[in-house]
Amino acid sequence: MVRAEVKTAGAVAGASVAALIAALVAGGAVDDAVLPGLPSPGPVTEWALPAVTMLANAAGVLAVGLTITAAFLLPGDGPSVAAHGWVALRRAGAAALVWAVASLALVVLTVSDVLGVPVARLSGAAVVSFATSISQGQALLVQAGLALLVVVLSRAGVSRGVAAAAALTAMAAVLPPAFTGHAASAGDHQLAVTSLALHVLSASAWVGGLAGLLTVRRHRRFAGTAARYSRLALACFVVAAVSGVVNAAVRLEHWPALWTSRYGVLVMLKVLALVAVGVAGAAHRGRTLPRLRAGAPYAFLRLAAGELVVLGATIGLAVALSRSPTPDEDPLARPDPLVELLGFTPPGPPGAARMLGDPLPDMFFLTAAAAGIACYLIGVLRLRRAGHTWPLSRTVSWLAGLLLLAAITCLGVAKYAYVLFSVHMVQHMVLSMAVPILLVGGAPVTLALRALRRPADPQVRGAREWLLAVTHSRALRGLTHPLVALGINVVSLYGLYFGGWLGTLMRYHLGHLAMLVHFVLAGYLLFGVLIGVDPGRRRLPAPLLLGVHFLAMAAHAFFGFVLLQSTTVIGADWPSAAPPPPFDLAEGWFAAVHPAWASDLLTDQRLGAGLAWAFGEIPGVIVLLLLVRRWIRADEREQARVDRTVAKSVLAGTSRELVTTNGHANSEAGDDHPDRDAREPRPDRLR
Repeated sequence: MVRAEVKTAGAVAGASVAALIAALVAGGAVDDAVLPGLPSPGPVTEWALPAVTMLANAAGVLAVGLTITAAFLLPGDGPSVAAHGWVALRRAGAAALVWAVASLALVVLTVSDVLGVPVARLSGAAVVSFATSISQGQALLVQAGLALLVVVLSRAGVSRGVAAAAALTAMAAVLPPAFTGHAASAGDHQLAVTSLALHVLSASAWVGGLAGLLTVRRHRRFAGTAARYSRLALACFVVAAVSGVVNAAVRLEHWPALWTSRYGVLVMLKVLALVAVGVAGAAHRGRTLPRLRAGAPYAFLRLAAGELVVLGATIGLAVALSRSPTPDEDPLARPDPLVELLGFTPPGPPGAARMLGDPLPDMFFLTAAAAGIACYLIGVLRLRRAGHTWPLSRTVSWLAGLLLLAAITCLGVAKYAYVLFSVHMVQHMVLSMAVPILLVGGAPVTLALRALRRPADPQVRGAREWLLAVTHSRALRGLTHPLVALGINVVSLYGLYFGGWLGTLMRYHLGHLAMLVHFVLAGYLLFGVLIGVDPGRRRLPAPLLLGVHFLAMAAHAFFGFVLLQSTTVIGADWPSAAPPPPFDLAEGWFAAVHPAWASDLLTDQRLGAGLAWAFGEIPGVIVLLLLVRRWIRADEREQARVDRTVAKSVLAGTSRELVTTNGHANSEAGDDHPDRDAREPRPDRLR
């Protein structure tokens, strides 16, 4: 086994290095010629930077794949990972340590490359300044820190929960560099950055999972593990293909560059490699998996090893692409700093056609909406095929919530939310109130618990088992306490606008994305506590929930009132009206990007405050009516239950007063959940 692993690793490394060198030379990423008067980092940096980058990528991919294999693909031993899972975690820790060291080395090499100074002549102050104040250095530093956290988690224990935490941390660690470089500086970076992040994440899980699978191929239940990986690989293949096409389209800008530029040729080579690996994956599903189930364990090795060699060469191509210059239609043209800052050309005066017909697609929200709709409809279809029903109103509510999410983040209104505080506030209110109410009404957790099947192997944790573990975890029960949910919602609202965080988050695509996602999650958490029917924390009586809701409404109304009466423009502290350079932007976003055709900043801010105040009332009243209706229905159910108990007890000769007293005592000790079939999985769930 060790000899086969060494041979496979050597073949993968050789293919990666060969592809990297060839692509670097062909793409013009390295050039030993030194022009007079221009600084040069020297040949050591020019060749070491892509080599160390490839080493970091390979180590990261291995760490991701091995932790995913240990946590999600292999059968466990009760609450712990089994022996092969323990070995995979230890190997993941070693790979993560190499990953962290390589990321730190990249900080030094990148400084050398940016400043044009050989490594031996770099000062420590320059390296520290780059790592702490420049986004590219910060990304590498964060990646190194997360990789070290993977090292700690891989040795912190053998529980499946710790293994899952290590896998999620490793997947998060591959993302920071994706938010810098070509994608971050490209136009339409709402598409470029998110598509690159999805591409890197899916490719890491795909390639790393295959490498992890080869390390545990002697497991006695390897056939089931390979089948689970096959489903993961298919999903990763689709995501990697779609995100790669979108990212290439954004960077190439016009299709002829695909065959007329060096960068385009490298992209075509990646496409060919992707097609080859896709064909190999189809062969796995059609031929290899049945042979594995029939008891031929070696049927998987040769094809998987060849597939891994192709994927290793693809990693080399990807590293070379990151170092190669993208084709530019007019290299002498001076870039518009405002366009670079926003990622798109600033919109003109608003109108219905521009708000709805001039889209700004964001791949994260488009992917989330599409995946959410597809998974929900598959769950409903699975229930109906099994002879069970699912309320149409819940399906409509869920679909409406996701469509509204995609519309408010990807249509033309999203462009105006970048440049006008009033439109940003409308987007905030929709994402934090309207969208969560609709999503909560869909009861997605209840549907998932009823539609997901149990794994054939009882020692395997499937999606349903992980969902149950999260649902009943202490962390989620703490977050779903009504006062905690209310506090998260209110504190984040006031902290964002009055704490000086708005400008910083708007400046960075990742910060802006995190802000919008937080709006949805904070709203979902609060309204899930108030009107949700999914299982989780024991529900409070309706009067207490009404009190929490009134507190939330009062906090939002007070926020709108304070903002409406304020005479200070949020973040408007720029010395001139001209947009500042991007590297100076930390506060005052709307002062920097305010369009000339719009009203003054204070007027627009007051308009946004008025819209927030007025808009918050409508969802608040809807939730209030739902809570009152639920209270009435709970009382009716309780009265009907007491009447039935009294009727039975009178027939048995028990006094009415005693029965009524006992009935109310049982009611106070029980849980008047409005949808009891949602509290725990039904016994007729699919298997």
